[in-house]
Amino acid sequence: MLIFLECTDPGGQKVTTLSRRNLLRAGAGALPALALGARPALAAPLPEVTVSGTAPSSLAGFDNVMKTFVKERNISNAQLAITKYGRLVLARGYTYSDGSHYVPQTTPTSLFRIASLSKHITAAAIMRLVQDGRLSLSAPVTTLLGLPAAADPRLAQVTVLRLLQHLGGWDRDASGDQLWLDHTISAALDAPLPIGHDDIVRYATARPLDFDPGSKMVYSNYGYLLLGRIVEKVSGTDYESYVRKTLLDPVGVTRMRVGRSLRSESLPGEVPYDSQYTRKTVLDDSGAVVPYQYGGFNMPNQDANGGWVASAVDLVRFARVFDAAGTVLNSASISRMFAKPEIGVSGDGWWYGAGWYVRQVTGHLNTWHSGGMPGTYTYLARLQNGFSYAALFNRREEAGTLDYDVLSPRMNAVTVTGWPTTDLFPKYL
Repeated sequence: MLIFLECTDPGGQKVTTLSRRNLLRAGAGALPALALGARPALAAPLPEVTVSGTAPSSLAGFDNVMKTFVKERNISNAQLAITKYGRLVLARGYTYSDGSHYVPQTTPTSLFRIASLSKHITAAAIMRLVQDGRLSLSAPVTTLLGLPAAADPRLAQVTVLRLLQHLGGWDRDASGDQLWLDHTISAALDAPLPIGHDDIVRYATARPLDFDPGSKMVYSNYGYLLLGRIVEKVSGTDYESYVRKTLLDPVGVTRMRVGRSLRSESLPGEVPYDSQYTRKTVLDDSGAVVPYQYGGFNMPNQDANGGWVASAVDLVRFARVFDAAGTVLNSASISRMFAKPEIGVSGDGWWYGAGWYVRQVTGHLNTWHSGGMPGTYTYLARLQNGFSYAALFNRREEAGTLDYDVLSPRMNAVTVTGWPTTDLFPKYL
């Protein structure tokens, strides 16, 4: 019997069925009194989750975690794929609706925005260029992209490796996340919307860094935007084409694309995205208020840090690249992606390698990442005993919703008494 108990989130959060925030909101101990002789009204039963794809009975525990998770949070479209020692053993789509609006059916090959699960893809592209002798991890970004360091001489200390490990010197809590400052950048540069990568880089380069490069790890979407531009500069082709040709096609992943901003531009099979928030469009200067997930941010600008669209099956297929040397990466490249950074290991025992969070467990490195943007929450993990999974959802935690961070510990606590031996990849690729 195999039991997965290793917590794969950086904070080591334990399983809980009701967060403290929601327990307090519920007002435990303050239940309304019933009138004498009155009978409580029966709540209408919740609708059931509609499923598609393949989930063997021995893996029903994972299936049940997903069903419960989407019902608790009223998530309309979700997906799960699981591999065991590289074989696809579960591929499932989940559809849930309270009947108030139409919800398209989710299949195991439906496409979702994957947000920051894009980062290990970009990191692999960089490592492939290094592997091919076309790039050095110690090369400064100023040299590679011709960026001036007049605003802050420390910019010359920002290397490719420091970008990969979020050691570049940008702190979004201090100076803002450049990928989400479209209106600010447009006004500062007197540039019309939509702005592009060059505008974002010009804006950021004209401002000082927030800390000394290499001194601490602070998550930076902008650092990965720069890595995407390095891929383009060194390879001589656009970022998406290089990734698809060099990384994805060789392992049979053909559906993945960089996503678009509007629902009218959705790819065939792409799910709709849900969010309660609105924002002024970043796609033109009209000032129109739009659903945040459709025009409140610019998907093509997010490409290297959070712009890919994929299925869960695609993600676990590509994750096999990191299991052993192959046609995409050799063993040295894989080891370099998971190596400890110059700042060492966190107090909780994890570190950020290159596009992956990493934790040492007995005889194995657990690696994982989550992603989120309005209308999207994603999670991908490679764990001990050859167990990997990707879970995708078409909404994320927002004000008034239950905690989303419970997904990982719930999945890791599932007991499996016997793993299927059939490989489903030929069916879903």
